[in-house]
Amino acid sequence: MTVAVHVSGEPKRAVDELVPGLVAGLIASRITAGDPTLWGPDAEAEASVRLGWVEAVANSRPLVAEIVALRDQLRAGGVDRVVLAGMGGSSLAPEVITATAGVPLTILDSTAPAQVLAALDGGLERTVLVVSSKSGSTLETDSQRRAFEVAFSDLGIDPAERIVVVTDPGSPLDVASREAGYRVFNADPNVGGRYSALTAFGLVPSGLAGADIAELLDEAEASVLQFAVDSAENPALRLGAAITGLPPRRDKLGLVSDGTHIEGLPDWIEQLIAESTGKGGTGILPIVLLPVSPELDSRPADLQIVRLVDDADEFHLRERHEGEILVSGTLGAQFLLWEYATAVAGHLLDLNPFDQPDVESAKEAARGLLDAQPEVTAPAFVQGDIEVRVSDPALAASGTIEGTLDALWSRLGPDGYVSVQAYVNRLDMPQLQGLREMVAADSGRPTTFGWGPRFLHSTGQYHKGGPRQGVFLQILERTDVDLEIPGRPFTFGRLIEAQAAGDAAVLAAHGAPVVSLTINDSADDVLALFEAAQ
Repeated sequence: MTVAVHVSGEPKRAVDELVPGLVAGLIASRITAGDPTLWGPDAEAEASVRLGWVEAVANSRPLVAEIVALRDQLRAGGVDRVVLAGMGGSSLAPEVITATAGVPLTILDSTAPAQVLAALDGGLERTVLVVSSKSGSTLETDSQRRAFEVAFSDLGIDPAERIVVVTDPGSPLDVASREAGYRVFNADPNVGGRYSALTAFGLVPSGLAGADIAELLDEAEASVLQFAVDSAENPALRLGAAITGLPPRRDKLGLVSDGTHIEGLPDWIEQLIAESTGKGGTGILPIVLLPVSPELDSRPADLQIVRLVDDADEFHLRERHEGEILVSGTLGAQFLLWEYATAVAGHLLDLNPFDQPDVESAKEAARGLLDAQPEVTAPAFVQGDIEVRVSDPALAASGTIEGTLDALWSRLGPDGYVSVQAYVNRLDMPQLQGLREMVAADSGRPTTFGWGPRFLHSTGQYHKGGPRQGVFLQILERTDVDLEIPGRPFTFGRLIEAQAAGDAAVLAAHGAPVVSLTINDSADDVLALFEAAQ
């Protein structure tokens, strides 16, 4: 299947006006050649060491045989369950690859104690853990690795036989892992995490889980020439121009999977675009939607819809979605398409699509809370079993959850958005994701949903670095389940509390209104929350 990008209405006007300049400026071929000057002098140093993804297909080919050989070796020894410890792009790409391939992969991208325990309790005797981190300094991934090392040892299993590490060459994790005797796969250090789908970060866990990673690379390779050529028909140039748009820009991008065979791609696109463009007070905010989401009926003026379909041209002829962007292609091709398009959007917006200047602020705030161990702030009020905390006392003046949410929505401007952030065990409360639909309907504005702390490594950049448009609803979990982190003076439960509180503090410091609701891990509290959001 070839890659296709079909545009009509306003997106077509943007393509017609912007693409000729991109072609004349040789933007596609310069990206392919690794030209770091495309995003301005301030971005040049970063871009010069972040364009390795354009060569990922060729560079990753030698890994395939090694990954398949290791998979066969593990399975011959009865090890057929793969757990991936990784955050942001390190886990989102393998999640899409394995879900689309229909092979099982346990994703551990959370510090919720019950979610970590579920990964530990799934049959360690047949489990291999893949630890994915560019440097190894990611606190969540380091904590997960520590927990598995002790759990393996307690069962009499040598961790060196069951832990596989993916990291940059020469990183602290690389050095320590080799010293410990772990199997290490080095990734290209010139590729950022969110652009790493076709590198070792995407391929190792997916291949060990049973996905056909050679075919994935074949799919990407078949599309490389399309994206590299300076032509008005280049689908990456067309998509980059269409999602950027013309003034007044539609800076919200609704991503809808509509009949495509690819599973979960909007979540991967979300982190790629949000972290790449949300900075300097501008950006593109991706919003993962369902085909029946409220935004598709209300059609906010600042929301551009993208439908991911299996055949864009045929879909357009059949459905006639005027003014939308229709995208189709194989998974490998789509990874590369969106990476190119995001780099093009960064060029058009005059920003650096490879850094993440505001991500560290939430991490620093969380570390400060872990070091200081302050008492938990008293709630503004308690309704039933739900504790309500707010960044501004005026938000809680009503004394009810429904009134507090209404007060939060009242802070939305005409171009505002709501961010719902669930710091919970998503295995036990997947229904919380349905809260996004209710909030979007009740607030009347585009609404994002993120599982915490996963989103801190992706869309969290946009929340702090993008336009000051957002209002924020945190959902926290009160639970008796907790788990020690070996070698650390805090538990997983304390860690996820600090991450939520730290991010709330940083958002409030940026002037953003934040409401935090702490619920029990029970159906009653979840139901009460849904009722309040209607």
